[in-house]
Amino acid sequence: MSSTKQAHSTPLLEVKHISKQFPGVKALHRVSLTLNQGELLAVIGENGAGKSTLMKILAGVQEPDTGKLSLEGKPISLSKVDDALDLGIALIHQELNLCENLDIAANIFLGREPGSWGIIDHRQTWIEAEKLLKRVGLNLSARTLVGDLTVGQQQMVEIAKALSINARILIMDEPTSSLSLHESESLFSVIHDLKAQGVSIIYISHRLGEVNDLADRVVVLRDGENAGELDRASISHDRMVQMMVGRSVSQFFPHTPHEPGEVILEVKQLRTPANPSHPISFTLRRSEIVGISGLVGAGRTELLQVLFGIDSPVNGSICVYGKVVQIQSPQDAIKAGLALVPEDRKAQGLVLQMAVRENMSLASLSRDQGRLGHIDFAREQSISSEMIEAMKIKTPSDRQIVQFLSGGNQQKVVLGKWMAMNPSVLLLDEPTRGVDIGAKEEIYLLMNKLAASGMAVLFVSSDLEEIRGISDRVLVMHEGQLTGELKREQLSEEAIMQLATGQTSETVTN
Repeated sequence: MSSTKQAHSTPLLEVKHISKQFPGVKALHRVSLTLNQGELLAVIGENGAGKSTLMKILAGVQEPDTGKLSLEGKPISLSKVDDALDLGIALIHQELNLCENLDIAANIFLGREPGSWGIIDHRQTWIEAEKLLKRVGLNLSARTLVGDLTVGQQQMVEIAKALSINARILIMDEPTSSLSLHESESLFSVIHDLKAQGVSIIYISHRLGEVNDLADRVVVLRDGENAGELDRASISHDRMVQMMVGRSVSQFFPHTPHEPGEVILEVKQLRTPANPSHPISFTLRRSEIVGISGLVGAGRTELLQVLFGIDSPVNGSICVYGKVVQIQSPQDAIKAGLALVPEDRKAQGLVLQMAVRENMSLASLSRDQGRLGHIDFAREQSISSEMIEAMKIKTPSDRQIVQFLSGGNQQKVVLGKWMAMNPSVLLLDEPTRGVDIGAKEEIYLLMNKLAASGMAVLFVSSDLEEIRGISDRVLVMHEGQLTGELKREQLSEEAIMQLATGQTSETVTN
């Protein structure tokens, strides 16, 4: 059914003037939207725009303060998750919620297992699960342990789990954030099949290319309010960006040419525990932004973890300003002038239950401790205030608990924590993953500013546009080895992908 035909009938779901407020934060203000049967509605906006709060309300996780919800024209109340599930509304979280020690069938029917008299009918569970797996295009036995699946396969199990409750509405929150290109394409194929079966999908993503390809309509939120809506014919990258940030982004990748200075970091024949048979050598100069590209599993994150002392190298050497340094721990790396912003900011970069001020001072506690090892609270507050202003962090105060900030502002807190240490080398692992388009631009500007100040920046990214847009040079990895280096004038997606798939730089050049 086309969206044009749907528009003349009663919407499957209608959200009318929903508002939600938390202490010090107005998350939603009179937000409205409609969803039609068999339609993919994309909901986009910067971090903090209210998308997650709205989805939690629709899934029964939170209740709105004001506003109305209706399903097929009839008022509904979603005071708990079971209310939403009973009506066929299922939320698939960005962080998957599966038991890795159980098989696929057990995960799909967990708490709802077929059987009688308290005895589970495992055979029936497997039969029903395999029907659902076929529906999502997953050609696996229902007896396979979930812990043995890839992230993409686990995503399909989550969808099958939602379909097992006869879900009519699937809410997908950043479903491709951890998927490879092939896994994402498989997911898109399943989405098209589900739409053809009449399932409606609310799709949240920062990847506007996906939205452009998949969406029948787009609803844009900004600062907790409706900022506009685009029908299929009107959807474009520029229109979406303009609605999200309230202005036109003329140059999204603000690259400034940098004149490389002296060598700060030199890596010689370094072998990581993950790929001990492949020695890696490269240099990083002052005032330089160097990107590391490669496919999933290329060893990029593992390299940064060795440089920062999370893992010990098998052999090889690391030199900082021409002197060999022994980096066996993050403390060693910090003393040598290195800082790492990890890929998983929530698990590795922040203490979510602590305030912005406390997180901001974590890296500098030893340096700034007062007499007898006590915390210097005045210094802590000074650092926090300085970095909140420098990073343009949106927070009610530095006493705000970090978990209540948007993803982009959380990332800025991690960056601010390290900027307070004034490192010589900044290591960034997927610095803009899960970050909205406005915050991305701010992070790019910050990287340029740091390079201009003399810092050396080494960053990993899976986004080829990002790699091409802000790198002075690019190192490309394939299966643990460095296959080549590209200067800025050599950068193209084709050249990067050739090296990322195992060709050598000599082959690419020729």
